[in-house]
Amino acid sequence: MAARLCKALLLATGIALALPVAAQEVVKPVDSDTDRVPANTVIPEYPEKARLERIEGEVQVCFYITREGFPRRMSIRHSTNRIFEKPARDAVRRSSWRPVPWGEDIPNIKACRTFSFILVPIPPEEREPISVLPQPPVTDRN
Repeated sequence: MAARLCKALLLATGIALALPVAAQEVVKPVDSDTDRVPANTVIPEYPEKARLERIEGEVQVCFYITREGFPRRMSIRHSTNRIFEKPARDAVRRSSWRPVPWGEDIPNIKACRTFSFILVPIPPEEREPISVLPQPPVTDRN
């Protein structure tokens, strides 16, 4: 609460707010050992609220892969923060794997995918400049 008030006060007075470190969000997927080959891997969106609050975390989603290559019966096995669970589930839901032809055995139909939500600092030379708000004119009320 105090941080928001301080930010609002700084912006109102026209002083540029210096962020601690500009960061770019990165989400890295890691698959469990499975014989199924991904056909389409969807990377989840980094939640805006988590990015603004500088929250990082990891989510492991486990699921079964159907013969046709679609994920079913997903569950969260591990999560460091609930804010990342829905984007991770949605990404797995939109991903697909190569189908297994009829007549062949389905190898390791259960799989897990871990998503690491990481904020990576942006070097100063790659940052966008922070604009300074114009100062309001000073008037003498004597």
